[in-house]
Amino acid sequence: MNGLQGSRPKLLAGIALLGASALVMAGCSTPTPAPESSEATNERPENVDLSLTLGSLLPATGTLAFLGAPMEAGVQLAVEQINEADAGIQVELVSEDEGDLDNKAYETSITNLQSAGITAMVGAASSSVTKLILDGNAGAGILTVSPSNTSPDFSGINDLYFRTAPSDLLQGEVLGNQIAEDGHKTLGIIYQNDPYGTGLFEAIKTTFEGTGGEVVAEASYNQGDGQFNAQVQTIAAEKPDAVAVVSYDQFATIAPLLGNAGIDTGALYLVDGNLKDWPDLPVSLEGSKGTRAGAELPDDFIDQLNEVWTAGGNEPIDALTYSAEAYDAATLIALSALYAVSVEGADIAGAMRTVSGGEGEGEPCTSFADCAEIINAGGTPDYDGYSGKVTFDENNDPKGADIGVYEYDAENVQTRLK
Repeated sequence: MNGLQGSRPKLLAGIALLGASALVMAGCSTPTPAPESSEATNERPENVDLSLTLGSLLPATGTLAFLGAPMEAGVQLAVEQINEADAGIQVELVSEDEGDLDNKAYETSITNLQSAGITAMVGAASSSVTKLILDGNAGAGILTVSPSNTSPDFSGINDLYFRTAPSDLLQGEVLGNQIAEDGHKTLGIIYQNDPYGTGLFEAIKTTFEGTGGEVVAEASYNQGDGQFNAQVQTIAAEKPDAVAVVSYDQFATIAPLLGNAGIDTGALYLVDGNLKDWPDLPVSLEGSKGTRAGAELPDDFIDQLNEVWTAGGNEPIDALTYSAEAYDAATLIALSALYAVSVEGADIAGAMRTVSGGEGEGEPCTSFADCAEIINAGGTPDYDGYSGKVTFDENNDPKGADIGVYEYDAENVQTRLK
């Protein structure tokens, strides 16, 4: 994707000292209890001066690379605004490539991040990668906040894990209902065999069959597979009305194969992992639809994303998926550190639910600067971001989510319907 050309900046503007962000080993600290309600006073030191070393582990390479640029831009924009606010916390951002399960870039990257002294991290993007690095992060006292992990397996998985994206149970329900609303009675599903793919597959199937439809064929593949003929033949043999494809960039290979097998490529249903413009695809997707989490983004936010991203020598972003969720993740981490008056991972985690409004009626605010002003005045904020209200529940999941439905035109370009 063009949005990932050029070298990724290792450090964003904002000088921060490392000394206050030493790693907390497992068992040495527990999350600070949040106030029971927003009426509790937040007693503050006279001068708060925190330095937070924040990591980002997002894909610059691999099958999710097209999602890396908007998420990394979201983190960079948030950090820039946090530092500009000069509200008692400065953030040093250390960015590393997540890659995927094939190139395993995350193995070196997570070591680099931990060696840099991070105490909180935005990432990973892939549910599979997060499963591999989460225990190590937790053992090192690092708070992990993913902007795009959607597997149901992550609900309540760890006290040091949060996510700003909703569970696939919500996206799968919306997509399954949309397929039924479009009049389809039979459905084939191709999905990747990992926590992300199986979670969405089950949610789509359960919802669609709950409407009276029938899933007549299903076929899975493993990440790293390059041949999908067998899966396509399995689906095509049952001649379904529509086909849902739960994949990442493998869609570029799967969609033409479906067309060659006689499947109507105007009746395909995509998910957040492959929902993007496909102008160079050799088949028409006109009429096909897809879903992804997130509110419709205002033009000024998109302009700011591109300004911070292109300033690093990158091409403009041509996809926005999970950019708002990444922005909100970084913002909530900084607000939680400011509220806790600590940059230790466990202390930040202990304040995450509070500053999101999950512990009671806080004072609504929609930017880091405004929320920080509330905190520094001794109050409790209720941050609402670009991705939505982001109120964390007892499982450290967002309580609700806006799931958008998109449709492809004759140019294979997506437009939001609702």
